[in-house]
Amino acid sequence: MKSWAAEKEGADEVTQWKWEMAGLLHDADWDQWPDLHCKKIIEELENRKVDPEVLHAIASHGPIHFGVEPETRMDQMLYAFDELSGLIHAYSLMRPEGYAGMELKGVKKRLKEKSFAANVSREDIQDACNRAGIQQDDLILFIIQHQAAV
Repeated sequence: MKSWAAEKEGADEVTQWKWEMAGLLHDADWDQWPDLHCKKIIEELENRKVDPEVLHAIASHGPIHFGVEPETRMDQMLYAFDELSGLIHAYSLMRPEGYAGMELKGVKKRLKEKSFAANVSREDIQDACNRAGIQQDDLILFIIQHQAAV
């Protein structure tokens, strides 16, 4: 979750930095410790005295899996971006032009294909959008627009 998401939400610079930190670090322990995902990174960040808001956002980015509910806007948006951005990124990798020229209908088609990015939970995506109060199509377009600009 880039700071442009926090900026869109009207966050100040410090809050944008927190959002970016949560976005960059929320899956930092996934590759090395998939069975302890979130626990290891939170433990490390607690030892480093990282802001509790960032820790809560990381802990709540998968409430069904980790048992921590997304409460703040940062929590909700990290949850919303997490699964959906993974699916969109997978789609970009199969396209010769990546994100350039990507359209909403292409992403929606991939969302309907259960075999495409099969480990991405479509239920989590919809739950996250509902909790954040945003339309899935709007979030898809936002991700495409900002990733194409990177």
